Amino acid sequence: MSTYVPLISSGVSGPLGVLHLPRFWLKSSLEAAGKLAAGYPGCGKGYDQMVLDGLGLDRTATIDYLKTSRPSYPQFEAWIRTQPGVKLDKASVQKLNLSIQGYIHTDSTRQSILAANNLPDDGSILPDAINLNNLDDWSEFHAAVLK
Repeated sequence: MSTYVPLISSGVSGPLGVLHLPRFWLKSSLEAAGKLAAGYPGCGKGYDQMVLDGLGLDRTATIDYLKTSRPSYPQFEAWIRTQPGVKLDKASVQKLNLSIQGYIHTDSTRQSILAANNLPDDGSILPDAINLNNLDDWSEFHAAVLK
């Protein structure tokens, strides 16, 4: 069975306007189908948990829904809208998106990603986690599929 590196960036949003939500859906859906590439959590403690917390979604209920219903992305967003206490107002979404955009990896994570891509750690590369994660995904995809 093939596994897949999730290539939807954390910098992408769907119709609800929530950054990382499409990536979270993809990773969790791939994990539920047994098709998520090794080394990727279906629902991790970083951006995934930030989105769940920021929207006021229950982690277990959300993962269970994705696992049992296997929704399309629009179906997932529709489900989110039905959840009690969900925070989809403009201020809450903006606050969450700003926290995602402003997240910076630890020095060791940055150094590891840059080294794996043969890039200098001299400040010339944008240090935010979104861009570093993109580099990491592309490197993993290249190694798994294109090399």
